[in-house]
Amino acid sequence: MARIALITGSAGLIGSQAARFFHEKGFQIVGVDNDMRRVFFGDEASTLWNRERLQSDLAGYRHHEADIRDAKAMETIFRQYGKDISLVVHTAAQPSHDWAAKDPFTDFSVNANGTLTLLEMTRLHAPEAVFLFTSTNKVYGDAPNALPLVEQEDRWEIDPSHPYFARGIDERMSVDQSKHSLFGVSKLAADMLVQEYGRYFGMKTGVFRGGCLTGPDHSGTQLHGFLSYLMKCAVQGIPYTVFGYKGKQVRDNIHSYDLVNMFWHFYQNPRPGEVYNAGGGRHSNCSMREAIRLCEAMTGKKMAWTYADANRSGDHIWYVSDVGKFQSHFPEWKYRFSLQDILGQIHQAFTAGGRSSAEN
Repeated sequence: MARIALITGSAGLIGSQAARFFHEKGFQIVGVDNDMRRVFFGDEASTLWNRERLQSDLAGYRHHEADIRDAKAMETIFRQYGKDISLVVHTAAQPSHDWAAKDPFTDFSVNANGTLTLLEMTRLHAPEAVFLFTSTNKVYGDAPNALPLVEQEDRWEIDPSHPYFARGIDERMSVDQSKHSLFGVSKLAADMLVQEYGRYFGMKTGVFRGGCLTGPDHSGTQLHGFLSYLMKCAVQGIPYTVFGYKGKQVRDNIHSYDLVNMFWHFYQNPRPGEVYNAGGGRHSNCSMREAIRLCEAMTGKKMAWTYADANRSGDHIWYVSDVGKFQSHFPEWKYRFSLQDILGQIHQAFTAGGRSSAEN
């Protein structure tokens, strides 16, 4: 019997990494991706190039250009593969909190309704499958901004006396009484649905609340894909704008391989309805100023960047993920890629005139 991994958003950063990773593990890969990223962000964000590469590289890869909101289309796909589906990796999304405000209906229908459709199709047609969802740290809204933060020369940092200083923000951070952006709300709705299908129906669901997900296969744009777009601007001399917080806002960054490796560990021993923060943590994080300096050092070029006082609404000043809960459940999992590794791979992808995938 075939062991199938059905991956939504399969031509995107995490979806394509998951496709390659689980193909190496012996899964037959079924991809679902209709290049909505191009609709959201324009031609430069199209993932068609990555889809074509998957079709070329992965033997037996099957692609469905379908919309996850289309229940009939999803039911046709799930009926086709049925109980051979042992894993669903749901990465398809509208990923930008800036874009969500332009079209709230589309944002919510993709992120929330699309997730509900996939959960229900899995429950009806592949109930024993493990269902993995890429959520976001934006489900916490701007609550992290209320933490005691200290301004340093090039970054904001949390007060060393605070419990979050050593490892970062854990899953006990409240999702209530904060500004999330409409994107954060639609993803929180999906996040809660995935938890509930695990707890209410006993399905093998897992939620991964990502920090900045990154890697050389990212089709980065101004509205989404922080490190990828920053390096693209550095290499190609494109003007870059930093929004608010003096350019000292801190993000943690996790390589797509390291996140997908989390998925693999969870798949082998699922904990239904569980939630994990999944970012670079103290292992891999940087401020905007620090990231610009690193890009300049790698390219040997001065970046053409400007500063705008107004921060993005609901944006974080400092966010570092505590992945300790996941590590306590799956102690064999470890980071493979550092911030320098990540930026080096992205730089190589742009300067080589193509894009390279991390070694699986």
